[in-house]
Amino acid sequence: MNFSFDTLSERERRMVTFGGIAAVVLLVVGVIMPLNQSVTRAQERVQKKQADLVWMQSVGPELAAAGPSVARPATQESLLVVVDRSAREVGLGSALTSSEPSGNGGLRVRLEKAPFAAVVGWLGRLSEQHGIRVESATMDTTGEPGVVNAGLVLRTQ
Repeated sequence: MNFSFDTLSERERRMVTFGGIAAVVLLVVGVIMPLNQSVTRAQERVQKKQADLVWMQSVGPELAAAGPSVARPATQESLLVVVDRSAREVGLGSALTSSEPSGNGGLRVRLEKAPFAAVVGWLGRLSEQHGIRVESATMDTTGEPGVVNAGLVLRTQ
């Protein structure tokens, strides 16, 4: 069979015409416009990242010249006392199962069933407020989401 637009009745021609227009509109609205919006958002993100890079490159030499800043302990308390007190302050007192000296001024600490987020926050606080750094760390899951067993070696900077 050979079909042509001219052989269709007036009603069929209108249906084919409106169907074609609807297909084009759906293609534009459903595919081309969302794709265009995605490309525009990606270009905006790239421009923002480039601006961030330019800023970082401009302040990089200034930061490098300033040198590292290290927080120093505010008191002459021992590392053991600072670690124990700060662990209790952030709610890790019950998770802190052991603390023992490790080598040259270090402290080996064991935490059992401690919330991971609390451990990370506590370590950041030790570094910022007391100049204590993590020399080594091992963390194992406990089977509970977000809860770990951790072995840490801490040392003053």
